[in-house]
Amino acid sequence: MPTRRYALTAGILYFVTHITSVVAADLYLPTLADPMAAAGTQDAAVHVGAMLEVVLAAAIIGTSVALYPVLKRLAPGMALAYVALRLLEATVVLTGVVAILGVLGAGEFAPVFASLNAMAFTVGPGLICPINTVVIAIVLWRTGLVARWIPALGLVGAPVVFASNVAIMTGVYEQTHPLALVAAVPIFAWEISLAVTLVARGFRPLPASAEFDVVGDRGALTAAVDEVGAIDGDLAGVLAQRGEDRVGVVAER
Repeated sequence: MPTRRYALTAGILYFVTHITSVVAADLYLPTLADPMAAAGTQDAAVHVGAMLEVVLAAAIIGTSVALYPVLKRLAPGMALAYVALRLLEATVVLTGVVAILGVLGAGEFAPVFASLNAMAFTVGPGLICPINTVVIAIVLWRTGLVARWIPALGLVGAPVVFASNVAIMTGVYEQTHPLALVAAVPIFAWEISLAVTLVARGFRPLPASAEFDVVGDRGALTAAVDEVGAIDGDLAGVLAQRGEDRVGVVAER
């Protein structure tokens, strides 16, 4: 099975997710810092950031769709779970987009929409992303499609960033706290390493058991057809013999 195209597409989309998320977060900073000042305005930075996050959501889904044809041959259940989780993550990201746009027209309720955007960031990239990271990292670790140190980064980084975002949700520290930034380093390294590998080298060869053996399948199909034909021939012979026997019995009577 040719996997290079799928790997290249997924790798590029991983890069797109990083670029769009970082730039959008930077564009949102002034609005989130003082939502009341942005209320009632048409802040161009917010609109650009929102568009970037729409692209981000599409790229999040795209990574899972690009990887699915490869992963389903090795772990179909896990491959489907990864697609579902990435779709859920993208949905939460889009919820954050609606919230940040709501800040501009919410008037006195602007801080509420700003808080909703912050929570969408915490739940989507902060909690759902680590879960889907564990799913795909397990598949990559078991199959050896990439060097094992790459999924190892994901398996280490995902629980760390998950715990960090739980701490943020429960008020232990803010999203901008140094601990939150440090906790994000391993999972950031995982995604960048995976993206670079997929773009530069692609997957390692699939296990032989995962390959689709066209010749073997055709041979098996031909043998099955021949066997059915032989059975039909035997059955026809038996029926013909029974017919002759019945004719003989009638003649004797």
